[in-house]
Amino acid sequence: MACPFFRRADSLTRQPSVIVEPGTHWTLEDEELADDALTLTHLQMAIQLLTAPSNDDLNTAVNSLVTKYRQSWPNIHKLKLDPNTFKSYSNYDYLGDIQELLLEMDEASASEILVLLGEELITCCCTGIIERAFRCLGTDLQEFLGSLDGVYDVLKLQEDDVTDTGFVCAGEGELIFTSERPVIAWLLLGSLKALTRMLYKVDVNIKIEPVEGDARRYRYLFSLVKDSSASLLERIVGAPAKLHETVQRSSSSNAADLAISSASFCKMFPWHFIMNEKLELVQLGRGFSKLYKPYLADFGCLATTYFDFKRPKGLNMKFRDIVRRTYTPFLIGLNSPPGVQDFSAIGLEIKGQMVHCPESNSLLFIGSPFLDGLDGLTCNGLFISDIPLHDATREVILVGEQARAQDGLRRRMDKLKSSIEEANSAVTKERKKNVSLLHLIFPAEIAERLWLGASIDAKTYPDVTILFSDIVGFTSICSRATPFMVISMLEGLYKDFDEFCDFFDVYKVETIGDAYCVASGLHRASIYDAHKVAWMALKMIDACSKHITHDGEQIKMRIGLHTGTVLAGVVGRKMPRYCLFGHNVTIANKFESGSEALKINVSPTTKNWLTKHEGFDFDLQPRDPSCLPKEFPKSNGGGTCYFLEGYRNPVLDSSLPLVEHINAAMKRISEGGNA
Repeated sequence: MACPFFRRADSLTRQPSVIVEPGTHWTLEDEELADDALTLTHLQMAIQLLTAPSNDDLNTAVNSLVTKYRQSWPNIHKLKLDPNTFKSYSNYDYLGDIQELLLEMDEASASEILVLLGEELITCCCTGIIERAFRCLGTDLQEFLGSLDGVYDVLKLQEDDVTDTGFVCAGEGELIFTSERPVIAWLLLGSLKALTRMLYKVDVNIKIEPVEGDARRYRYLFSLVKDSSASLLERIVGAPAKLHETVQRSSSSNAADLAISSASFCKMFPWHFIMNEKLELVQLGRGFSKLYKPYLADFGCLATTYFDFKRPKGLNMKFRDIVRRTYTPFLIGLNSPPGVQDFSAIGLEIKGQMVHCPESNSLLFIGSPFLDGLDGLTCNGLFISDIPLHDATREVILVGEQARAQDGLRRRMDKLKSSIEEANSAVTKERKKNVSLLHLIFPAEIAERLWLGASIDAKTYPDVTILFSDIVGFTSICSRATPFMVISMLEGLYKDFDEFCDFFDVYKVETIGDAYCVASGLHRASIYDAHKVAWMALKMIDACSKHITHDGEQIKMRIGLHTGTVLAGVVGRKMPRYCLFGHNVTIANKFESGSEALKINVSPTTKNWLTKHEGFDFDLQPRDPSCLPKEFPKSNGGGTCYFLEGYRNPVLDSSLPLVEHINAAMKRISEGGNA
């Protein structure tokens, strides 16, 4: 069998597979229902078992599937997941995991496993009140499919669901399902087979095929296992092969022989109309006739002239397409006849059902005004007498005040819900600010763990390159300037340095007074850590020429670089800091102290890293061995320290500015090549 994800696997976005908890639906406090009373909420839960099964239900079905079929697919146990994962991550996409695991495990059998999983989903989870909810949809499979179409459409309207997921009962033994996720479509196939077996005691074959022109739509064709050539409706319901037999009219008193005139029918059902294959009106009920009869002669009988078909959405206004939607509730708005300005019923909506009459190959719509009170009735120019006695809409109108009170309560609840959502959005916004602030203070990995409340253990990092710098004569500068002048000078200088940190992806350890310290190789170690710090040091020296003190003198910095093993960890609970410890931190500071104005003092270990890889031309001038700090360990080979005078990219003209050479080297490193 072909892979069930072959059309959309690459474009799928993982989506939450959890359902809304029943408790989240608003209920009026004065409604007292028995614990076992079947409600619309239970219907919603039942249908969501088909369209968006919860992680818990999926886990139950997977466990049952593994138990039954582990011999057929030895690796099927990989689908199992620890239930604690669902508790830790409320929106965990378990269904997305199942899809990916099946593709890795056995792509050829993925669809077969999904169908079996859908059957187990119904077998294990369709019990009690959920089974009762499914049973109330119809007495046979065809009625079940039709009700699935209509009920789900109502539920989506009630919940303001704007997704394209939905059912369309397109005819006898044919169901069309729309979903963005192919994995759901294959699960549904198995679920429908199990439901048919559970509810109606029949085994059916279900063929799934894509709907041409729409990759999100799937067609399910039902046939009986024993005799697929027989009519599904005929075999399951026990209906005769000829559903519409000609009634022999006579003067018999038998009820089956009694006829009803069109006038009586129009009086009994005032809000109906009949249209032919061309969608022309051939009969109007008394209610429609009162509104439109004077205009038919002038503007024709085309139904779309007078009616706006609002639901089902996306309906193609062709006779055949309307026939395919006869299991879906219709909502029709009344249009004003062309050129009529004072049409009283403009905007009135009629909700009802479309019925196909094969004996005349016509469509009968029969419905009721969609109103919520007396005000809605009179505003549309109607009277209570326009609503037939048998129509429950009369009751809705006469208790309109109570309905409006309930509607007002619901609006207040919705307003409260919106306020809560706005508050939650504000909290989320502030949370993001806090996370962003943590990322400014700590490395990304440490910030993430701190936000989650995890403990941070100190850790040793090898080959970390550290930069220490300070301003030569900073004490003298401070003695001749006001504090505001000093702060303004440091702010301008360190703003440039912070931008260098982002560009070279190095971590700023701390700033104390005129001392500025950075490190590379802590959390995203690479063979170019020393190079990045060396380039940053060169840009820092270059930046000094663009900044002056309050008395017009150029700022002069001295910088020291050293590479070695350090210990890093978070220190403190109030205003915690991410600090570096170890002998190599002290040595790096000594190299800065041993440097000179506008010079970069480089340790032997850092020099080794800078010259370790070909293609990097650093200008390193050796110093007298006596300049090497006495704390520098002899185990590292001794030697001498170096002044870093510049850098040249071998592929560029040496006359170009330093920044061009450095940018070219960084670009090549980011692309994975050599400078």
